[in-house]
Amino acid sequence: MQQLFISDLHLCEKAPHLEELFHHFMKHHAEQADELYVLGDLFEAWIGDDAMDAMALRVIDAFYLYSSQGGKLYFLHGNRDFLLGAEFIKATSGELLTDPHHLTLAGQSALLMHGDSLCTQDEEYMAFRALVRDETWQKQFLSLTLDERKHIAQDMRDKSSEHGKSLSEEISDVTPSEVIKIMEKEKVSLLIHGHTHRQARHDLGKAERIVLGDWGDEGSVLVIEDNRISLNNFSFTTFHF
Repeated sequence: MQQLFISDLHLCEKAPHLEELFHHFMKHHAEQADELYVLGDLFEAWIGDDAMDAMALRVIDAFYLYSSQGGKLYFLHGNRDFLLGAEFIKATSGELLTDPHHLTLAGQSALLMHGDSLCTQDEEYMAFRALVRDETWQKQFLSLTLDERKHIAQDMRDKSSEHGKSLSEEISDVTPSEVIKIMEKEKVSLLIHGHTHRQARHDLGKAERIVLGDWGDEGSVLVIEDNRISLNNFSFTTFHF
């Protein structure tokens, strides 16, 4: 059994190299995996399933090919693509998981999250997160025209970028006490998440927190196979273990 975990690809038309790296990953690495988990921010932005562009359709085709060949495909919402809906999930033959999601990995009780809910020191973001995850807000947003949604989404990204520049590394990262709190509450010894773009494995004594990296010149992938856990980077020509 081989399980792969990725997050924070931030795919968009303006960054074609990221899409190329994604298709390279799906063809040369994911096709051998039994399960593939995408832990949020697959896209830079997602304003509704009715707004799928050519790039999104190519991504869907790659996921559907993986699923049709027997691979199990799972998604979590991220802070950029929390509006991924039933139409997208159905087209990929995948499954949308609730954040946080429990499962057993490498013989351990584990928890999958996107990770943004752990950044509790960033009070402004947490208030924004509560707003856009509200069902009423989402229904109102999706009722707008595509042009209106695109404008609002761009404004949100611009404000998010400016807000991020003003934060210290400590505030923009997860809150350590929140990590311990949720792991103890959920009774898990392994936590896997993305969001912060700070790829690392954190030893917590009898537990571990694994942070998936974002994608750029290289991709980031967590591989779990035969109870072995490895956090790796890959490019078009190399795959580092």
